[in-house]
Amino acid sequence: MKYVSLFAGIGGFDLALNRLGHECVYVNEWDKYSAQTYEKNFGHKPDTRDIRAVDANEIPDHDLLVGGFPCQSFSIAGKRRGFDDTRGTLFFDIARILADKRPRHFILENVKGLLSHDEGKTFQTILGVLSDLGYEYQWQVLNSKNFGVPQNRERVFIVGHSRNFPRSKVFPIGGDEKEANQKYASTALDSNYWKGPDRHAQRTMIATYRHSMDGFKGYEEMSPSIKSSEGSGNQILINNIRRLTPMECERLQGFPDEFTEGVSDTQRYKQLGNAVTVNVVYEVAKEWGKHI
Repeated sequence: MKYVSLFAGIGGFDLALNRLGHECVYVNEWDKYSAQTYEKNFGHKPDTRDIRAVDANEIPDHDLLVGGFPCQSFSIAGKRRGFDDTRGTLFFDIARILADKRPRHFILENVKGLLSHDEGKTFQTILGVLSDLGYEYQWQVLNSKNFGVPQNRERVFIVGHSRNFPRSKVFPIGGDEKEANQKYASTALDSNYWKGPDRHAQRTMIATYRHSMDGFKGYEEMSPSIKSSEGSGNQILINNIRRLTPMECERLQGFPDEFTEGVSDTQRYKQLGNAVTVNVVYEVAKEWGKHI
């Protein structure tokens, strides 16, 4: 299917969808460094305009719209004014493109906190707008650690389709939470940067890592989530456990090694902290694709 990728970042959605054989016909990402990383890996430059300035008529026809829209303040959402409630937010731009272009399907992603914002009214407003636009939807909070990476990263995914087409049941999906941290921790490590005493410490380093202000947890507990500010702080934090390298963050997010190479480490950490986990998108899109 032909898809458009909004708020694309470095292309986590795109990497997963392209692996499944879908074709990107338009991509928008306003951050110049993320757009640079995207162009390096996908061979075409994103539209770097603010999406609010892009007329829907400039976007090619497509079957699928995807995007992890920023979750900035929804100051008036939840007052039951439907479409008008989302004006002034970037979700409004997704809604207006859906309204004008009428793609058959969409897959959206956001932080788990969206569910509880304003006592749940914001999320209900979003779902209400999608319904008013003629879409049926389903959603689930998915944790990256259940999809082959040792990272505790919970995100809500919303999958929708036009009521003119048969319903495609995607959720629930997910893996084994108990195995995730121990099974995949060592696979994310970059041996070129590891200088530690034994294999046990090497295997568990990813699962025990946290910012110095957060302390540490054992790998039998939940592994932490990388953040866009991952590059800050001291190189050696505690007990000779160093901060993660950009390559290790790439692995934690399901990207190929050196995917973000070409920009500063600060930008690499920021890009990866803001990205979607490729493994999760791949499994969602694969399950969605079985029913279309």
